[in-house]
Amino acid sequence: MFELDLRSRKPIYEQLIDKMKELIINEVLKPDEQLPSVRQLAQQLTINPNTIQKAYRELELQGFIYSQKGKGSFVNPISPGKDNEKIEQVKQELEKLLLEALYLGVQADELHALIKDLDASKGGGK
Repeated sequence: MFELDLRSRKPIYEQLIDKMKELIINEVLKPDEQLPSVRQLAQQLTINPNTIQKAYRELELQGFIYSQKGKGSFVNPISPGKDNEKIEQVKQELEKLLLEALYLGVQADELHALIKDLDASKGGGK
């Protein structure tokens, strides 16, 4: 499914969270699609099952996945505008990052182009 950088300073569970979010956001993993079991993924990636469980728990807390007892974990369907609190939190984080980028000398045109590219790759404007 994907590879993790075991030499990275970033914890493995955080890398796993980021990769899963990327797959969900880019719709590689479809809504209500079942994720690999903790045991399966641990064997595939050769990492401790507790690490996978920690990542799944965090993804569930963030609303990216949901669990059904005895059945496994599934991708949470994305419903635009559903979670206004989460949207506000993301906007605040994005504002901080944009201000930092502008401070470091990134041009506004570059940021606009980046947003347009990301929107196009996501299938925005349909």
